[in-house]
Amino acid sequence: MTKNRDVSELMRENTELSLGEKLGIVYRLSLPGILAQIAEIIMQYIDAAMAGTLGAAASASIGLVASSTWLFGGMMRAASAGFAVQVAHATGAGNKIRTKEIFKQSLLTSFLFSSVLALIGVLISFRLPAWLGADVSIQHNAAMYFLIFCIFIPVRQLNWLGMQMLQCSGDMKTPSFFATLMCFLDVVFNFFLIFPSRMINLFGMEIPMYGAGLGVAGAQLGTSLAALVCMIGILYHAVFKSELLSLKNVKGKWIAESSVLKKAWQIGAPMAMEESALCMAQVVSTRIVAPLGTVAIAANSFAVTAESICYMPGYGIGSAATTLVGQSVGAERKDLARSFAWLTTFSGMAVMTVTGFLMYFICPWVFMLLTPSEEVRQLGVEVLRIELLAEPLFAASIVAAGALRGAGDTLMPGILNLVSIWGVRITLALILTGRMGLRGMWIAMASELCFRGIVFLIRLKRERWLAKLA
Repeated sequence: MTKNRDVSELMRENTELSLGEKLGIVYRLSLPGILAQIAEIIMQYIDAAMAGTLGAAASASIGLVASSTWLFGGMMRAASAGFAVQVAHATGAGNKIRTKEIFKQSLLTSFLFSSVLALIGVLISFRLPAWLGADVSIQHNAAMYFLIFCIFIPVRQLNWLGMQMLQCSGDMKTPSFFATLMCFLDVVFNFFLIFPSRMINLFGMEIPMYGAGLGVAGAQLGTSLAALVCMIGILYHAVFKSELLSLKNVKGKWIAESSVLKKAWQIGAPMAMEESALCMAQVVSTRIVAPLGTVAIAANSFAVTAESICYMPGYGIGSAATTLVGQSVGAERKDLARSFAWLTTFSGMAVMTVTGFLMYFICPWVFMLLTPSEEVRQLGVEVLRIELLAEPLFAASIVAAGALRGAGDTLMPGILNLVSIWGVRITLALILTGRMGLRGMWIAMASELCFRGIVFLIRLKRERWLAKLA
């Protein structure tokens, strides 16, 4: 039985795994990642719902800068992945000392990188809403939301690094636990930070409840403080408790070696380009949507939030794909790298087909939880249902990208995303939005996601990413 044995050890022993055993491994590694991603999305739902009670303008403020926060988040994830994929390869090769050294060297570099990113974000925060073409009435709230996000970028960077390092070393449960904890803490912090002091009814009794009354800014501050608590916990676990990552008695410098930095750049830079292409397209999309008015901005934001529950399981499976393919490459098992790449991709397509199907029917109730505005709900449901038809191929692009990342193949996926996002989505959006409003934007999005999924499946099939393995 393989259930209780280390997967990387099985790879190094050239153990033959049956289809059922492979699926079991995929399931065990994917499930914690899926739960972690769902917890993150629930946190977004909570933020949107709590801020949504303040009105459509508050929701529009958050929605306006959402694409910008994704852009910075993508840069952070790319920086973390540049080191984490190296840890997956070292783990697959059974080199525990090298695994620890790479982790140690990644900490200082990641902190310095994120500090520069935070400074850039802080400097542009109060100009960003105007650049995006927002109405004056929502610019201040949007700027404050983005400013607080940027101040906590180093916290988010180290949180992401710890999670990705644990995942690529084969530990999916610990990151899932802390993601769930962050969701719970977000609710607690938001409860006290968003709303003003008020009286609440508890079992028929009126009880005074303190509140900071920070509104939209409170929503981001609550999320950031939750990330801070979890960053401390996850780094403590990685540095002191993890068998593969613990830095106890690990010699060597904190400054990254040139070879580690070079490999991190080779993996992370194309990913950053990929994330930037996607997120900059979101920024441009926001700029296209902004003139449509507050209702359209809010509906667009809530539709993106509602859809995320469908695709986040794909990202959870994609994390498992990165780990499994990365460890297979480290163990020089071409057969397993190919097999796990396809198994995870098909699993992601199956899961997201089901979630997309369910969301198509339940989205009216989801929007009722997110906003009290009937006009926003109706438009949001309509545009979301257009995009849900693309979920299977969207899944293919997400998980296949994770598998390719595990093999260190990030340049071509970055180029494919660049061509897909800008050549298909933005081009169609510019043509259709002026004629069809927000509906045109989402038709463009659905068309591009289908195109992207197809080209990633082709990339996976051609197997050039396996060329360096015998």
